[in-house]
Amino acid sequence: MQKSSINNNSAAGDNATLVPQMPLWLSVLPITLLLGVLILLIVTIGPDAINQWSPLVLLGSAALAVALALPTRRLTRGAMRRGIRISCTQILPAVPLLALIALVSTTWMLSGIVPTLIDYGLKYLNPTLFLSLTCICCALVSLLTGSSWTTIATMGVAFMGIGTVLGYSEPWTAGAIISGAYFGDKVSPLSDTTVVASSSCGVDLFRHIRYMFVTTTPALLVALTVFTIVGFTSGGGADHVGDPELLGALHSTFNITPWVLVVPLITGILIACRINTLLVLCVSAALGTACIWIAQPQLAAGLNPVTVLLSDTTLSTGSARLDELAATSGLMGMVPTICLVLCAMVFGAAMLGTGMLASIAGAFTRRLRRRTSIVGATACSGLALNCCTADQYLALIVGANMYRDVYSKFGLEHRLLSRTLEDSVSVTSVLIPWNSCGVTQSAVLGVATLSYLPCCVFNYLSPVFTIIVARLGWKIPAPVLPAIDTEASS
Repeated sequence: MQKSSINNNSAAGDNATLVPQMPLWLSVLPITLLLGVLILLIVTIGPDAINQWSPLVLLGSAALAVALALPTRRLTRGAMRRGIRISCTQILPAVPLLALIALVSTTWMLSGIVPTLIDYGLKYLNPTLFLSLTCICCALVSLLTGSSWTTIATMGVAFMGIGTVLGYSEPWTAGAIISGAYFGDKVSPLSDTTVVASSSCGVDLFRHIRYMFVTTTPALLVALTVFTIVGFTSGGGADHVGDPELLGALHSTFNITPWVLVVPLITGILIACRINTLLVLCVSAALGTACIWIAQPQLAAGLNPVTVLLSDTTLSTGSARLDELAATSGLMGMVPTICLVLCAMVFGAAMLGTGMLASIAGAFTRRLRRRTSIVGATACSGLALNCCTADQYLALIVGANMYRDVYSKFGLEHRLLSRTLEDSVSVTSVLIPWNSCGVTQSAVLGVATLSYLPCCVFNYLSPVFTIIVARLGWKIPAPVLPAIDTEASS
């Protein structure tokens, strides 16, 4: 689950009216500009330049899309209004969520919740198996809550702190968190993305979930194997367990008490009861704020409540590592991320409203005849749509509309379509620096998207396994129509 509410029926209906209008060569130019400039920035400046320059590049690409469409006289006000409405409907709900996530992250650190979890993690977690255990824990929490975003903003922040203290690199810890959180989100009946993928393709929710285990299980097993190997070979953890300097600084700065864990417990109960996500985060931030003054009076005495929530707060703990870990940025620290999300929304609206996205979509569906090519094209389309729309919900809905007739034409089950879209859209959105998911998780975990991308093993293996399974024909019924080459069958 990413946002508090979705209007996918309306969005799907509106998108159906956006038929291809622009020539393909014209439609790909804004995407070429976007990817070309970002690659140039990475090569010349480095991955950190993405967050700084992405807003301008997105706005420039959106302006190019509109400028190219104007001379063709095919651009209409109605189409642009529909594109803007669809993009705004899907992305704007993320803005208040981002603000609340920043407050939760800040208050959970200063109230002693995250430090307490770090202390317990150092005592009870096997340091060598830390990455694997992190992945499993995040998968279970996300499965029970249906929310990868909330899991990462709460449990993920705590595990990032534990991983840093244990000496693991931040990208590997972030990769384990994201892999687990997105696996649980994919197979949870409480997840918005799972509901959108199944409903957009006309598939029963639980049939869709059961079918996804065919591809997600091997991807997760490979990911856990990689995390276990990294834990044994990286040397992270063993030299940091029981570090007297760090533990001493932790206990001298914070009151380590299990009572502060009442806040995440209440948060988990509210999520499990399917309370509105915004309300859950509001309650969690309010409880965390109160906990600062109740559980950490020695810190609260020198803190301004408004300053704590709005701007940077640094603590002098006597340990350089703990100083860096305990620093918070408040609401203002999330402003660049919110700006990037809004710019991505403008880009998505331009691509939808000009009809360029429809033209690109049409190019993917032409000349498809075989099962593997159809599934492969669907997976590639998912990645392309994540780049074009900067939002996983739009990519799921547009992808379902693109391929529903293709799968019907060649006698392929629609649950194969819904599974392929989930494998290629939901889990890869977090790997794209300007997608709302990538922007958010990078900001929450404090790790650049391109830095943690190689470590999100489950996320990039999912579309690979969906194509492999399609090639093997495993658990894929024979087509109803004989027009398709069934290739290998199980």
